[in-house]
Amino acid sequence: MALAQDAALMPQVIPSPIVVVGIGADGWDGLSRASRTAVEQADVVFGSVRQIDSVRAHCTESRTWPSPLLPNLRPMIDAYEGRRVCVLASGDPMFHGIGVSLAREFGAERLRVHPAPSSVSLACARLGWALQHTTTVSLVNSPVEMLLPELTDGRRILVLSRDGSTPDEIAAVLCANGFGASEVTILEQLGGSAERVTGAIARDSMFDGIDALNVVALECVRDPGSIRYTRIPGLADSAFGGDGQMTKQEVRALTLSALAPAPGELLWDIGGGSGTIAIEWMRTDISCRAVTFESSPARRDQIENNALRLGVPGLRVLGAAPGSFTAAAAEAAGPDAVFVGGGLTSPDMLGHCWRALRDGGRLVANSVTAQSDSLLLSAAERYGGRLRKFQIYRGEPLGAFTTWRPQLPVTQWCARKE
Repeated sequence: MALAQDAALMPQVIPSPIVVVGIGADGWDGLSRASRTAVEQADVVFGSVRQIDSVRAHCTESRTWPSPLLPNLRPMIDAYEGRRVCVLASGDPMFHGIGVSLAREFGAERLRVHPAPSSVSLACARLGWALQHTTTVSLVNSPVEMLLPELTDGRRILVLSRDGSTPDEIAAVLCANGFGASEVTILEQLGGSAERVTGAIARDSMFDGIDALNVVALECVRDPGSIRYTRIPGLADSAFGGDGQMTKQEVRALTLSALAPAPGELLWDIGGGSGTIAIEWMRTDISCRAVTFESSPARRDQIENNALRLGVPGLRVLGAAPGSFTAAAAEAAGPDAVFVGGGLTSPDMLGHCWRALRDGGRLVANSVTAQSDSLLLSAAERYGGRLRKFQIYRGEPLGAFTTWRPQLPVTQWCARKE
């Protein structure tokens, strides 16, 4: 007891603050007085090679980041515990910058952030675009296909590039997906003495010799006759490649409505098939996440191909459920929603899914067989929720006339875990 009391009376060690200074392409000359003071008074300054080169004459000691950065971030900062640490960041540290990683790792209360104008603010200033109405996509650590869900006729998009090759990759994706007529403007070294702004039509240009520090502005123009994709669930079945094993368009739209995705939420999709449900879940918002479980290696490949082609390469594809639940749960909390589109008759599949679901989460299961229907009836008696049955008809030619061709009727069970 006395030891515990003594420990409680001991002064708590307060970690030294980490000063984060935003710096632009203009380097030292563009820093405010407060930011310059933070650099000059620091015992050590961390940053990229370019950033350190621009302030080296004003540093006591400097360290450049290794690659990969994130595994080394805490050890490098902790090595200077008790000393004054300054971290340089490009533009606004809290806009797709290292400030976000530092806040997540060390806590926001430890940071002292001196922001500079972000590259997006500078780009909008040069272009005369309204910042609040301009969509931003970061490709710094993502495949270029991440841009695809944002493409809409007449939309303005600013893309944060990974390096000098990104503009050419963007143009290729635009041309391959019905937006070859879009206007592409490349803004290099924004705010620096070597600033350059050039523009061209995506299909008419090759973008060579571009500086690694660039932002790409897009004014989207959809080519006449090209396929129109939206974020609203219910893409045409033809949008998905594979063997045809999928939740069909009309039922898919009803199923996504029942799953009710919200930004940042996580879906587990059981029996992925072509990945249609998980892919459309993720397309509703850039922050939506999904894991799909599929026993067939060939179908896992087709899910990954569909996810990349439709702009959600972050979709995780695992093996059969429920055996792969442990791997999925190890990297995230329980799912906000679970969809069972396959494997319903596997032993206690619905029970496994219900136990994995977090409180307040939604479980939706579809069935097309009498055996599976009986399982949904039992689940409704045990867990509650509601049952529905859909019958979709599609108009098809019959000689010179049109007939209504019935699709398989679908039974759906929806329940919320209280």
